Amino acid sequence: MLIDTHAHINFNDYKDDFDEVIQRSLANDVWMFNVGSQYTTSKRAIEIAEKYEKGVYAAIGLHPIHLETGLVKIKIDPEEIQFKTQEEKFDYNKYKELALSTKVKAIGEIGLDYYWKPKTKTRVQQFKEKQKQVLIQQMKLAEELNLPIIFHCRFAHSDLLEVLYSRFQIQDSKARGVIHCFTGTWEEAKQYMEVGLYLGFNGLIFKMNLWNETIEKMPLDKILIETDCPYLTPPQIKGRNEPLYLKHIATKIAKIKKTNYTKISECTTTNARKLFAE
Repeated sequence: MLIDTHAHINFNDYKDDFDEVIQRSLANDVWMFNVGSQYTTSKRAIEIAEKYEKGVYAAIGLHPIHLETGLVKIKIDPEEIQFKTQEEKFDYNKYKELALSTKVKAIGEIGLDYYWKPKTKTRVQQFKEKQKQVLIQQMKLAEELNLPIIFHCRFAHSDLLEVLYSRFQIQDSKARGVIHCFTGTWEEAKQYMEVGLYLGFNGLIFKMNLWNETIEKMPLDKILIETDCPYLTPPQIKGRNEPLYLKHIATKIAKIKKTNYTKISECTTTNARKLFAE
């Protein structure tokens, strides 16, 4: 079997056929974690997961691109037209209440995103600090609920690592979670793994060879696979992505690591079960 550790069947792209997509995946032994990016999609992830006895789970959190800062106007990339809907202030208690569902297995996706930012240095610093503050609040929620974290990071690896090192060195403990859609360097990968995190890989590994070195060098017990559907469709497929296509990611990683599909399937499934306690 395979486990898609980062899907978005809870997004509007699947509003008319989410059950068909999920049933297709489950029939082919592909399980999934549907990940929230704000309150509405987090709630939707839970509602969908509760329709299935097993194989479909949820993560809840406020993505930095949805955080209300009052400091930046975000333009819409064609690929992200569905992703950006509205800005939101983080409400600790509202998200904690959502987590009462037994289907919630992680806090995420949360993190830092500096792709869209203000133009002046002062406002950029304020923008970054607001994202860090809300990230730390959500990390505290994960700790209170004893849940792992799904981290988002875009153009912010140094700052995210700073947050992680300062927090977990003080506590003399390891982080529990995954860097979703990892796009950093091998050096950054090593730092994330030292803190205790897994790295998640998806269809981006087909577009650039930048991560071949990282995947080659990484221990198998630190790799997770994901689709990030409906985005990042593997080149073998036309149109919208879905969890069923996770097999293409596993096949590509097996090729890079010079091993077989079965080995990658077994290892990544074991890793996902260990991290998300499922």
